[in-house]
Amino acid sequence: MACLGAALGLRCTVRAIVMERSRRAGWLALGAVSIGSGIWTMHFIAMMGFTVDEVEINYDKSITFASLAVAIAVVGVGVFLVGFLGRGLPVLLAAGAITGVGVAAMHYLGMAGMRLDADLAYTTSTVYLSIGIAVAAATAALWAAVSVKGFVASLGASLIMGVAVTGMHYTGMAALRVHLHDSGTAGGLGGASPAAILAPVLIGPVVFLFLAGVVVALDPPGAGQQRSHEPAGKPVREPVRAPVHGRRPR
Repeated sequence: MACLGAALGLRCTVRAIVMERSRRAGWLALGAVSIGSGIWTMHFIAMMGFTVDEVEINYDKSITFASLAVAIAVVGVGVFLVGFLGRGLPVLLAAGAITGVGVAAMHYLGMAGMRLDADLAYTTSTVYLSIGIAVAAATAALWAAVSVKGFVASLGASLIMGVAVTGMHYTGMAALRVHLHDSGTAGGLGGASPAAILAPVLIGPVVFLFLAGVVVALDPPGAGQQRSHEPAGKPVREPVRAPVHGRRPR
């Protein structure tokens, strides 16, 4: 899911760069929602596999879905920077940092939505490492998407971002320390069960990613692209005619 969301999002970003400015914002917004939905879906599918012995884990729905909004909004800032300010090194570094921090914010906000009878703590150095992985992955993926042409390059960029985002997730999980309470209760502290969260995860964002893929597939790569890079009003040169059999051209 992370690779799929990254692939669609980066393809939309590449498409936006060659579009006229009037159509660019729509493609960049579609790219941001694709990347945000992909990594959010990956995160909560992975959380279905996270258990703590002798304790039930539930999730606060408002915080859980707020993490999706954060992912889309912050990733959107990153891709809009690349889309409208160009592909220079300062822009790519800033966009990669913002996008990576957005990915990390989504993860740790999603973790804050966990409800269980325990205290959660994090190893600071491992948290910083997870954020560094997210920033480096986002920067490399954006650079590859806008600098290297072709389907293979786009596929490679999406794999880089998808695998690295997944790596960031499990690095962040490795930083987690769970200290159970001595109350003896094994139930969750309110919130929704993982099964209740899983349905919208699989139905909502996955359906959106499917529809986004259809939009990308049906829109030709050249649609909306500027047909000429010549400045408006520049006179067209007349071809010079070669002399015929020794006659001097006028």
